[in-house]
Amino acid sequence: MRAPTPGFTTRFAPAPTGALHLGHAVNALWVWGLTRRFSGRVLLRIEDHDRGRCRPAYEQGILDDLDWLGLEPDGLTTDHFRAGPVPQRQSDNTARYETRLTELGARGLVYACRCSRAEIARATHAHEGLELVYPGTCRGQGTGIRDQVGLRVLMTGDALERFDDLRLGPQTQDPMTQCGDLLVRDRNGQWTYQFAVSVDDWEQGIDLVIRGEDLLASTGRQLRLARLLGRMTPPAFLHHPLLRHPDGRKLSKSSGDTGLTELRAAGWTPARVLGLAAQLSGLQSEPTPCAVAQLADLFAAVE
Repeated sequence: MRAPTPGFTTRFAPAPTGALHLGHAVNALWVWGLTRRFSGRVLLRIEDHDRGRCRPAYEQGILDDLDWLGLEPDGLTTDHFRAGPVPQRQSDNTARYETRLTELGARGLVYACRCSRAEIARATHAHEGLELVYPGTCRGQGTGIRDQVGLRVLMTGDALERFDDLRLGPQTQDPMTQCGDLLVRDRNGQWTYQFAVSVDDWEQGIDLVIRGEDLLASTGRQLRLARLLGRMTPPAFLHHPLLRHPDGRKLSKSSGDTGLTELRAAGWTPARVLGLAAQLSGLQSEPTPCAVAQLADLFAAVE
């Protein structure tokens, strides 16, 4: 694993669609550990673009769990960060997203799409569990931008996106064959993850994205979208290992995997949770308890 450039800005960006679990603890450990090791900054972003699944109680639970773990975002009060400035929420940023979308539209890069996921799946004979690749059905059809239609951005540009992941090495991706023209706002008027995170990372000055390997495939399309938006200097990326069930499934909130709230109730300490997360993600050989002040030491070998 290569070292990031010291002094970077990264983010911890959970979605309030359920309770944090051990998989989130792994991501937090990598985010805060690398940040403290290389004198960076961690910003807290609440990614609540999915208004149908997000709940205020889940957001509060996220803040409670981070506070309990002792993981304090930078720029918020160190005594008790929930008493400091409100973390950035995607739901507060509609005007900024509208502005960026309008800029893309003025360049002829946005078009309306009537297609549902089911229709795309039928048209492309997609198998369940595989990512849908939009075949361009509505491209050039002149569908008016109105309610109950999605909006897509043309994935124009070079055929391939190349980047050098700090952990996984050189990567080459082709957004057109992976996903096709990118949905940026759905038929219900909600901003998509791909669009919101690309705008947020640029406008917040995020120059290192630390996240799980499950999001590796999103990187090429986000780099292309960021460039179309006007970001000429892309962020660096580091994709860390995921925690998985024995059958290969990743841990998830929707599957009811063990939450940090339950571990707290069972008498676990923050150091025990972080120590187990460190072992399960390959940073130490045993689940030795790890205090927040020791997180940087987990990455001492990274130069």
